[in-house]
Amino acid sequence: MRNYLFLSIAGLLCIFNSVAQQNTEVYVADLNFANDTLELGKLLNISNNDGYDNQPSFFDDENILFSSTRNGQTDIARYNIQTESSSWISDTPNGSEYSPLKIPGKAAISAIRLDKDGLQRLYQYDFNTGQSEELLQGLKVGYHVWYNDHILVCTVLIENRMDLVVANLNDNSRYTFQKNVGRSLHKIPDSELLSFVSKENDTAIVRSMHPISGTTENIVTLLTKSEDVTWTQGGTLLSAYENFLIGYHPKKDNSWKPLYKFDPKQISSISRLAIGPNGKRIALVSSDSPDKLVQKQVEAYNAGNLDAFVNCYSENVVVSNFPSDTLYVGHEKMRKNYSNLSPENKLYNVEVVNRIVIDDHVIDHEKVTGRGKTTMQVAIYEVGNTILNMTFIFEEADGPNPETVVQKQLEAYNSRDIDAFLATYSKDARLYGYPHTLETAGPEAMRTGYSAFFKSSPDLHCEIKNRIVIGNKVIDEEEITSNGNTFNAVAIYEIENEKIMKVTFVR
Repeated sequence: MRNYLFLSIAGLLCIFNSVAQQNTEVYVADLNFANDTLELGKLLNISNNDGYDNQPSFFDDENILFSSTRNGQTDIARYNIQTESSSWISDTPNGSEYSPLKIPGKAAISAIRLDKDGLQRLYQYDFNTGQSEELLQGLKVGYHVWYNDHILVCTVLIENRMDLVVANLNDNSRYTFQKNVGRSLHKIPDSELLSFVSKENDTAIVRSMHPISGTTENIVTLLTKSEDVTWTQGGTLLSAYENFLIGYHPKKDNSWKPLYKFDPKQISSISRLAIGPNGKRIALVSSDSPDKLVQKQVEAYNAGNLDAFVNCYSENVVVSNFPSDTLYVGHEKMRKNYSNLSPENKLYNVEVVNRIVIDDHVIDHEKVTGRGKTTMQVAIYEVGNTILNMTFIFEEADGPNPETVVQKQLEAYNSRDIDAFLATYSKDARLYGYPHTLETAGPEAMRTGYSAFFKSSPDLHCEIKNRIVIGNKVIDEEEITSNGNTFNAVAIYEIENEKIMKVTFVR
């Protein structure tokens, strides 16, 4: 255990073909936002598709549009909330569609088409037949929003940036409103204004604009890496940070404030937001939660599906023995090492008997059965859009129970007894940040840090939420209370000669 730094939400300060598409899902929920309180109903996964599902928008109160991958391409999908059914609007063999939006006054949709030859243009699609025609010739459109039935505001790709362009379909006139902008374009409720994200000075600022008069004003600086926002009917700007929804009302608030937190096991990182025309539903996009992605690769392994298994990992995945003894790197080596993985030749079965999830890390205690024997191991996964790193801890020969000394130090920690606490550690004890960053060396350095921490935290308490024991190691998921704040952490204790020799903290 250590003096963890607690961060509150108040302290949180693409182009389609430029990045690999990640595995994402589209969700929808009923929305009630009144008196600065945001309430959501049951979250429903409306894409439920292994691949890229993104960029939702509402065609009307009952139909949601989004881009979805099938057969190696991305088409426009439609989900009907009333019938709970999905269908396809486009099927473009030589291209893919992105960012579908309803065209005002028409039973039609506009979307960006990225053809296989690299041409990127804005097209119109009939809502019922899917028939298409090009809307804006000569512009490489990134994102767009309709101001009315004939005025479009678009981000247009210019070299390595996006510029904001206003296009009039009636007279084919176009002008650049501002250079270097972000992707999020929206109509501001109860006004004649739109909002966009300005990046002129390397700072992401949400600004208003009037496409006809050309007036513009700053609204608020974005506090997060995400540049996606949306507006509630009451005029609150919503954005997201990881699994939080945060809000800012230009007439009421001085800064962003947290409004809602999702269960991180369901929603881990929100990247897109949309609110329905009547303001009573919200759609959002999130990548797979870390434990869901890890579970997917476990199931692929047990099914003997080599492709599905390897595709859960980053192209440059690093596989190691704990803490950082690299075994191999990359898909090619992984495929070679698991070359016998098939439904017919699979030799082993993996059962997860215990799982700890902490932020972007998943720690699995696994029972491996095969070739007439059963062994235990721990796998530590670091997860982004895919599994970035996998680190193994293997079962060792039996020895003294390592839990005994770890439990003693826990009791001393909760009593804030510095002498009893340090007595559980070896004179050569080291504290590391995962996987091998040395933070504190020796009991005397520990005494200095922990003495001050114990004195400044009268309510200090640590409760073990989950524990894994393997060989001489104890892995604890700890819920720590300090000065009124409660947060979770993971500590990996290594025991030698009935003393704690090493602790590695997973953040």
